[in-house]
Amino acid sequence: MTKEQFKILAPCGMLGYGFPKASFMNGMAHEPDAIVVDAGSTDAGPHKLGAGTAIVSRQACKKDLEIIITEGTKAGIPIVIGSAGGSGAEIHVEWTRSIIMEILQEHGIRGIKIATIWADIPHEVVEAKLQAGGCEPLGQTVAPLTKERLEATSRIVAQMGHEPIIEALAADADIIICGRAYDPSPFAAVAMYHGFDAALAYHLGKILECAALSAEPGTTKDSMLGTLKQDSFIVQPLSEARKCTAVSVAAHTFYEKDHPYILHGPGLMLDLEQCVFTELGDGSVEVKGSRIEETPVYKIKLEGAMKVAYRTFVVAGVRDPLLIARIEEVEELVKQQVKDYYSEIAPEDYRIHFINYGLNGVLGELEPQRTAGHELGIVFEVVAKTQELASAICSSVRSTFLHYGYEGRKSTAGNLAFPFAPSDVPFGAVYEFSVYHLMDVADGLEMFPIEYSEVQP
Repeated sequence: MTKEQFKILAPCGMLGYGFPKASFMNGMAHEPDAIVVDAGSTDAGPHKLGAGTAIVSRQACKKDLEIIITEGTKAGIPIVIGSAGGSGAEIHVEWTRSIIMEILQEHGIRGIKIATIWADIPHEVVEAKLQAGGCEPLGQTVAPLTKERLEATSRIVAQMGHEPIIEALAADADIIICGRAYDPSPFAAVAMYHGFDAALAYHLGKILECAALSAEPGTTKDSMLGTLKQDSFIVQPLSEARKCTAVSVAAHTFYEKDHPYILHGPGLMLDLEQCVFTELGDGSVEVKGSRIEETPVYKIKLEGAMKVAYRTFVVAGVRDPLLIARIEEVEELVKQQVKDYYSEIAPEDYRIHFINYGLNGVLGELEPQRTAGHELGIVFEVVAKTQELASAICSSVRSTFLHYGYEGRKSTAGNLAFPFAPSDVPFGAVYEFSVYHLMDVADGLEMFPIEYSEVQP
């Protein structure tokens, strides 16, 4: 029998970002039916997936999980973690699971059933789908996926929808650790399992996955409560310092989309054109009118990363108005002098790149206001085939730039000020998305096996 309403507590917009305990406990006082938290994103690019590292520190992740797990298990409600470890590959999921097991052991929590939903996609599956025409690039974001690039890809994950999470809930899992998941899916799944409307559940998930970012003032570092009803849902901040408005919630509805009101997900399309946002007068907002359709072919988004180079970079400051006035010209001259010096090295083996903060460091060539201030922060980097080569070229760029005799220079003491010593920072491996594709599957369960384990009483 469907419940009259279903409450979801979202502690924060990213597991490990932190949240006020008072806000979270305010949420627990509302007696939520589930705690759901997103832990992943591709916002930071392909490095975390390629390198197999987490987005947040272990300490930060454990700090958040400790209160979520202790309070959630005490209340006897399911806890769902989406895109565990940041990128949701096996190495990230195992990292998250080890933290959870440590917390359970330290707090003596027993009788817990854990479901782990894997999102790793074997390379041979992708290769077969490519050959069969069942895998296509998502826009123009990646180079053609050749056999060589596929072999060089360190790991591939897919974004799961609600289906495997619902299956884990049906198996009475207390804690569900998801590999890579479509961000709203873990939120939608807990509500859909109890019979609530899929469109409302997914729309609410779209908002709750960023927690209080849809409030004013917005932040991902505070808790939110979502309440699903039969024909609407309500979002409310759990801190007195914030409130939701019709504009703030509507604005977040349009957040991170390439279309104003259409949102694509695994096997579905969410249509938010007819939504109505109503302020309830207590800092909460009610939303109605969300619609959803199943797609003719069930497609899941694949993400894979490959190592392509190594990076060394330098951070420096410039205050000489004569140099600032012709900074891009001088940078090109410095670049050319370094290339002439290392003429024996093939030009395709390295790249020199300057970022001028205070001029056009954020938008680059798209910057409409190209008026430099009285000082510039300059980041220059070298990306090369090896770390040794990247560091060697970057050292030459730094020393050449530091003493470059541009026309009109009045002082020879040095053109750059370095805030750090040593100035040159070897970054390590550089990754790019080699797989950013949509792949046809039979259904939402096909590629996401579930493993169950129990912490005995």
